Amino acid sequence: MRYVLNTVHAFIYLASNDDIECKSFRTDLLTKDYNFDHKFTLTTPSDAGLGLTAMGVKKDQLFIGDISTQYRSGKTTVDVKVDTDYNVSTTITVNELVAGVRTSFSFRIPDQKSGKLDLQYLYDRAAINSSIVLTPIPLLELAAAIGSKELTLGTEVGFDSASASFTEYNSGIGFNKHDFSAALILADKGGTLKASYVQGVNPVTGAAVAADMIHRFNTYGNSFTIGSCHALNPLITIKTRFNNSGKAAVLCQHEWRPQSFLTLSAEYNPKALNAPSRGGLASSIWVSCGLRLFLEEGGRGEGENHDR
Repeated sequence: MRYVLNTVHAFIYLASNDDIECKSFRTDLLTKDYNFDHKFTLTTPSDAGLGLTAMGVKKDQLFIGDISTQYRSGKTTVDVKVDTDYNVSTTITVNELVAGVRTSFSFRIPDQKSGKLDLQYLYDRAAINSSIVLTPIPLLELAAAIGSKELTLGTEVGFDSASASFTEYNSGIGFNKHDFSAALILADKGGTLKASYVQGVNPVTGAAVAADMIHRFNTYGNSFTIGSCHALNPLITIKTRFNNSGKAAVLCQHEWRPQSFLTLSAEYNPKALNAPSRGGLASSIWVSCGLRLFLEEGGRGEGENHDR
């Protein structure tokens, strides 16, 4: 399920930089840094505009990875990525080719039908994003948001010109203040209603609580997830989350040196009788010589079904 109209997407266009950082933190409260896989990422930034990143992930017995490079020159950015399936993905982005317009063109080799053109227009209180899949019979997508820092309205539609039918249409409304954010989104062609709420409790410690609630009209099913975040001190942060299926998770993150983190996360699932719990350890290390190294280790019990 893709919520283009969620608070992060809508408010990024309409808020100041400080507000963007705050809202990104709030939206990630229920998901960010929870990791149960083995992951390795190595990034080498460059002041000359050329950067290289190597990433590998082990999920159960499967190992996948990719090597990507990014080159920046003026208003143009070129990203190239090669993965373990020998796919080569390329994205060319041009900022401010016309005032307020960002243009990007992407394609993947050997997939001849992967060409895509994106146009994004940003204004003071409005944003429009359009995408065209470059095939003989193109697929069109359009998303728009308008409002202020406090109230935002948005919608998105997808149209398949081959069948002359809509592939998606979603709409949403978001309300934001300095200490809380709320959003109501109608998605999946009107089949799903999602409500999100995040409340800041203590701005000094960064304490906050969040809740996501989803109702599916076709099955009359309801689900929810609640979570919290609290900084024990400037270097240690604790996060928790719980959902309606009984899964409970806790995360402890320690910044043991500037921009370097050690994160321990664990989850208990009462419905997985053979392996009710799983845990993970992640280490994020910033190397001052210009290399950024991420080492992530995770463990999971055997026999558990994972709904990733």
